Formats: sequence, structure tokens, C-alpha cells
Amino acid sequence: TISITTTYNKYIVTTKMLAANTLKQFLYSTKSIFSNPPYVSHTIRCISGTPVAGNKIWNVYLSGEIHSDWREQIAKGIKSKNLPVILSSPNTSHEDSDDCGCIILGMEEERQNWDKLGANMNNIRTKTLIQEADVVVVRFGEKYRQWNAAFDAGYAAALQKSIITLHPPSISHMLKEVNASASAVCTHPYQVVDTLNYVITGNLPSKPFDGEEFVPIADRLGKGNPNP
Repeated sequence: TISITTTYNKYIVTTKMLAANTLKQFLYSTKSIFSNPPYVSHTIRCISGTPVAGNKIWNVYLSGEIHSDWREQIAKGIKSKNLPVILSSPNTSHEDSDDCGCIILGMEEERQNWDKLGANMNNIRTKTLIQEADVVVVRFGEKYRQWNAAFDAGYAAALQKSIITLHPPSISHMLKEVNASASAVCTHPYQVVDTLNYVITGNLPSKPFDGEEFVPIADRLGKGNPNP
């Protein structure tokens, strides 16, 4: 049973329905009544019979390499699907993240002290955003060794955050322990978007990753419960 409360002017309209089709009919029937956006307190979307996960805004932290446009690809995908997601990330300017501490607090004569000032200052942002995240996406690339990304993944795991890793298949072996703590292991940014879309709305992509070769589990491996 789904209960909906919608504000129209000063009136509260509450209805209960038993199925997604009924929900669609309700939204359609009230379309003319609630046609003025300022009067509607919130929007309820229902696609393929699965309502969006409440009115929740999802916080997704994008950790990892800063040398490619993978963050921009995910941001565009989320925007195109109109997902209720707020993205955050570490400071992606390499120079600023290196020099921030000494620019603000003053220069140091030794490299280790210079690095410590910057690391401590960057850590304020990183720790706060990971703690607030619902999902942590960790990207590893082939060219650079992302020690920070591995640390972020471990920190997120310790906080029992949901983790999605993103990396090319060629480095899967080196990341097997990190991937073991992930809820999903992706090789392309669009898979991250599709994962978030499914988790939030229940919608799956129109084409499986394996294309026409995809076979449902019941047909490929048999029914898990022969007597449901």
C-alpha cells in the first residue's frame, strides 16, 4: 500500500493505493488539479511500476584519479536520467591539493612537512564528504597509482558505506581485495550511472551489457527455487 500526501494551497490531499497502476491513474487524474508547480510539495515518479525511493536525495562521493573526464561522464548521465543525486569529490586540482596548506598557513622547508600540511587540510573535506555519502564511487586508472583512492575505499568500508569501484579490467587482480568490499564493480562510467538509476528508480538499462547474448538466470542456470 502506498500513501501519498500532497499539498495544494492550504489543503492536504491524502490517498492510498494498492498497485503501481493505481498510482499512475491517481497522478493522471490529479494532473489538472495540481498543474501549478508552486502548489505541489513534492513530485512522485513511477516508472515501470516501481516508485522512486521516496523523496530522498542521494549523496554520491566520487573518489579517485583526476586525469580523465570520468566524473563529468557520470554527472552528464545522472542529469540525463533526472536522478535525485548530489555529487561531491575531493579537490581535483593537483596543484591546489599539494599547496593548499602552505598557501594558507605558510611555507615549510622540508617536503614531508609541506605534504603534511596539505594532506591534513584535504583530509577535512575528504572525511566529511565520505561520512555524509550514501554511496562512494572509487575510480582507479591504469597510468597512475591511486593510493588515496585505495585509502578512501578502506575508510568507506570501515564506515559501512556502499561502494562502487570503477576501473579497467586489466587491473582487476591488483584490486581484488578492494573489489571484494564493493557492492558493484564497474568498468565504464555509464555502468555507474545505470547502477544508481536501478538503485534509486528500479529501472534497468534497455540493453544488457552482453547485448543479445544475455540470457535470464532462470533460463541459463535454472530456477533457484523450483517450487516457489
